[in-house]
Amino acid sequence: MTAFVLVLTVGVLVLAGLTLDGGLALAAKVKANGQAEAAARAGAQAIDLNAYRISGTLRLTPSQAVANAHSYLGAVGVSGTVTVSDDTVTVTVTSAQETQLLGLVGISSLSVHGDGSAHAQRGVTDVSLGFANSEVDSDGNSSGGGR
Repeated sequence: MTAFVLVLTVGVLVLAGLTLDGGLALAAKVKANGQAEAAARAGAQAIDLNAYRISGTLRLTPSQAVANAHSYLGAVGVSGTVTVSDDTVTVTVTSAQETQLLGLVGISSLSVHGDGSAHAQRGVTDVSLGFANSEVDSDGNSSGGGR
């Protein structure tokens, strides 16, 4: 009976560890994805303004894009790899999630990866002056249809 209880207790602890630590790893992955996506967006802001102003060509300054992405990653306290290809910045973040219960069976941490990419894009090109439940005349004045 004692061996049965011991095996059952270990089994329950392992299942609880998988549940708890698996959930923590999933949350860490979501966080890493968000950090990678935000870093990629920061990098995608490094537009070559001279080329854009002269010819309207939208392209990135690769060294500045990498620097912007690394700067963001440093600000949030993680490290990662940054690559720039044409107008796309891709960031991969890798971190370790410390385990709570799986450490009892020798698994002290789980590796978590997050990926994100962003590309340079032109700003607003068309503005709609319409508002819900109202009409706008050619001068941009609302007639207040919803009041």
